[in-house]
Amino acid sequence: MQYMPVVVDAEYLSDYKIKLTFDNGEKRIADCWKWLNGEVFEPLKDKQYFQKFFVDGWSISWPNGADIAPETLYEEGEVV
Repeated sequence: MQYMPVVVDAEYLSDYKIKLTFDNGEKRIADCWKWLNGEVFEPLKDKQYFQKFFVDGWSISWPNGADIAPETLYEEGEVV
């Protein structure tokens, strides 16, 4: 991958879907449910907690330290 994506904005849509804006201007929708495996992601299965995500300077993160790599979000997200 030549382009190293950086998330600059994120908006909750529904369920486990987040609309992401990358630093190149592209927008993608990521359905994060498929990545919620493992102990650190367990709290995110609660939709109220899931919605506490924030843009951390390069990707999206949650208060418990969970994050998803921006290249994963970019490559697997649905183009808007």
